[in-house]
Formats: sequence, structure tokens, C-alpha cells
Amino acid sequence: MKRKIISIDENKCTGCGQCIPDCPEGALQLIDGKARLVSDLFCDGLGVCIGTCPEGAISVIEREAEPYGEKTVMENIVRQGEAVIKAHLEHLAGHGQMDLYDEAVEYLKGHTIAVPAIDSPVCHPPPAHAGHPPFAACPGSAARSISRNTAAINRQPSEKTESELRQWPVQLKLLNPAAPYFDNADLLISADCVPFACAGFHAELLRDRIVIIFCPKLDSDIDGYITKLAEIFSRHAIKSILVAHMEVPCCSGVRYVVGQALERSGKKIPVTEKTITIQGGIE
Repeated sequence: MKRKIISIDENKCTGCGQCIPDCPEGALQLIDGKARLVSDLFCDGLGVCIGTCPEGAISVIEREAEPYGEKTVMENIVRQGEAVIKAHLEHLAGHGQMDLYDEAVEYLKGHTIAVPAIDSPVCHPPPAHAGHPPFAACPGSAARSISRNTAAINRQPSEKTESELRQWPVQLKLLNPAAPYFDNADLLISADCVPFACAGFHAELLRDRIVIIFCPKLDSDIDGYITKLAEIFSRHAIKSILVAHMEVPCCSGVRYVVGQALERSGKKIPVTEKTITIQGGIE
């Protein structure tokens, strides 16, 4: 059957092993100094491991593959103990894979194994709409409240903050790769949510840069984005790239897209990466 499954670029993989703990299903192993997909049966294709690969070596592709087998996975999971069972259940629940979650719980009960309490919310994804597939929840979309210092929020600013925006439009989908403002530009390639979380977005990230924004999770044409960015890199003398993304795992896909576009363009452009926390900090 044809389905989504991870792919590992051996030329990029350094064998650091950071992806291994994020795959409790056991689909990944370090073999001969490289991360390897050891079984199609174990890989659910959700790609949580992508966010922890510092080299951008992991991607999700669609190819002929054996169907994912929850029973087979659970046989492997239970041998690793309660912590791994819990991690697997949270993985399924956090991505809205409730059919697989229920199948995993049924397996545990059928083998008289305690079902651990999990921290991720267990909820069924809403139905598809307007031709789009159902939304699968992930750690980055889990609802949370953010406490703020009310006195500080109500404090009047000492001076007006000026916009640092130097071009329009800003959405990658709308940008013209031939636009002259890309010539000799320093680029800020940012996830959509960054400006809302980062209070110093204009002064600390955007100043003196041309901005490109997109969402690596919700935007559908990621390969088209890679192609367009590669065209921008190829057409213009880009001086530098600053990548800004949120701390949630799926958001690090921004760096992956930039890396793929650079590779496709054949250009060597200095890249700096900033991670924005949910609280608004810059790391």
C-alpha cells in the first residue's frame, strides 16, 4: 500500500541519535553510525522525529510501504516497560490517532497490563471540512493559558514602536521570486506564529531584513515552498538568512524547508537559527 512514512538522508545524518528517543515505536535504530528505519511496520508516518534532527536529515514521504501495525508495535513496546508504553500512548493521543490509541489500550487490557495515565489530552479530531483532511492535534496545538504580569501589560510604552517591515507581501505563497527587494538582502524566514509570541519581533528579528513567513504544519504545498525559496536563492545575491520558529516540534520544519531549498539552489548562504518559546523568549 502507498502511505506516508519517514525517509532518512544518509548523507546528512551524523548518527547523533537525537531522533531515537522520539520514536517509542522502535522504528528507528542507530546502525553503522547512521539512523535507520528498521521496519515499515513500526513507522506511523507522523514524523515527530523530524523536529529533533539537528541536520534536517529526516522527512516524510509517500511511498509503497507495509501497513503500520499497532499490534506488532505494542508487542515491541511492552517489553520496554511502563515509561515507553506511556510515551507511545501520548504520541498517539497527541496526534489525534484515536483509533490506534484505542487499539493500543485494548492490547494492554487483553494482556492484563496496566494502562498508564497520560499527560496529553485524549480527544478525537474534528471531521474534515472544505476538502481538507481532518486536523490531527500535536503538542504544539495543545491548549494552554499563559500567565502575564497585569501591571506590566497595562503600563504605557515610553515611546511609539515603529514597524520594521520593508516589503509587501510577506506570505511565501504570495511572494514573487523575481521581486527586486531580494537583491543583496538579509532574509528573515519565520514561522507564522513567531510575531505573536515574540514582543521584540520588529526590533530584534525583523530590523534591516526582508521577511518571508509560512507555517510548516498547516500550509499544504511544502514542496512548492521549497521550490519557490530555491528560486529566490538562485535569482538573487542573498547575504544571510535568519530562521525563526517556535519551540514546538512541528515548527522546526521551517529550518528543514530552508535547508532543502538551499540544497536545491546550490547556494551557500550563512544561516542563523532562533527559537521562540511559548512565553516569548528568544533562544
